[in-house]
Amino acid sequence: MVKHSQFAPQFDQNSRQGFTLVELLIVISIIGILARFLFVNFAEVRIRGRDTQRKNDLTQVKKALRLYYNDYQSYPAHDEANRILGCGSDGAEPCAWGSPFETGSTTYMGELPADPINIGAQVYSYEQVDGGEDFRLTANLENKSDQQAVPSQERCGIVEDEIDDSTFMICAN
Repeated sequence: MVKHSQFAPQFDQNSRQGFTLVELLIVISIIGILARFLFVNFAEVRIRGRDTQRKNDLTQVKKALRLYYNDYQSYPAHDEANRILGCGSDGAEPCAWGSPFETGSTTYMGELPADPINIGAQVYSYEQVDGGEDFRLTANLENKSDQQAVPSQERCGIVEDEIDDSTFMICAN
């Protein structure tokens, strides 16, 4: 007869192995709740990333417009679609977002950036103001509570409640 040690685990033929259906459902529910929180946070990160890209795009366009100003002592006009009128051989054609910003043989920007979404309200716009001495570049931010939007409007001379609080602006000054 084989003697079992009192410290050795005893296995019963009827002991269960695995999980019950209720235990599995609880685990799956917990994983689903955690995944939902992660997805919401991931979506916010993507929105903030696109908004950061918008701000950087407008800053780059501002630099190109300064180069244009240095050549012509005036910022280019805008058309009815709020595009820059400064492209083509004579500098009077609209510059499409996503195409080069070049006048004659001078390239001010290899490609005017387009909004990351670029549909509906999510497009960039340009407006010449003060007879060519200033301009306003605007982008609609997806994050409606962005802390930089309203101060950017104030820097560009926009009065409170004149424009949506989620519109980010860059001007010449």
